[in-house]
Amino acid sequence: MSGVVMGGSDWAPLRGTDRRRLSEARLQAHYAVEWLGRAARAYVPPQPDDEHTNVGWDAALDGRTDAQARRWLSERLGARGLDAHALDAPSPYEMPAHAVAQGAAYGPAGLGDALAELAAWFGNAALSLGAIHRQMLGRKLAASPLRCWPHHFDLATLITLPARNATGNVGAGFSPGDAYYDEPYFYVSVYPEPDPKTLPRLPTLGHWHLRDFVPAVAPASKIVAAKNQQAETDDFLRTAVDGAVKVFGK
Repeated sequence: MSGVVMGGSDWAPLRGTDRRRLSEARLQAHYAVEWLGRAARAYVPPQPDDEHTNVGWDAALDGRTDAQARRWLSERLGARGLDAHALDAPSPYEMPAHAVAQGAAYGPAGLGDALAELAAWFGNAALSLGAIHRQMLGRKLAASPLRCWPHHFDLATLITLPARNATGNVGAGFSPGDAYYDEPYFYVSVYPEPDPKTLPRLPTLGHWHLRDFVPAVAPASKIVAAKNQQAETDDFLRTAVDGAVKVFGK
């Protein structure tokens, strides 16, 4: 079930789209992806850090409900001698609220531009975060492969560093939006949470988010407005990652 979100060799220009429709496209795509995560949890031996739930993309749910998706999977799994009831195991995490969870059909009609914009964000994220991942490996740091996870629907690599009496983590990733930011954003998180006084100054594209967790965040609204979207995003990621790594004395 594992897979990698692949980006092209060139950054796709981001023009921005209606935030409400982009949010709707994100939520429908997230719910569609969750079926692949369910199948992985049901039939694939668990792997460290939930690696067995990495997902790819399937756009064939238009006009269908979760119940129909479950029935389709059940028929195919049964034909292979697998118990489809395993798909009904409770999820280990909560999904964001959406009408699909109450039986509404997936309905991306009218969301073509929003879905295309969402795909462009993920493609660009794979390009920029892939460069960060290679840089960290070049510095002999332990950086996990770049993966997209069904839980938060984010694309990320995790850098593991020794810290005082513990292990420190720096996460460099992209979220298509969530309860904190109803728009796509790049982030660089630090754990354990550092003293805010030790955090580096960020490029104008980003800011430090200090509620509930401590990531550097570059939101879509600023990226879309940037003169050079790729260069400024890459500069944000490099600066934030370098600063976060230095928090652990590396």
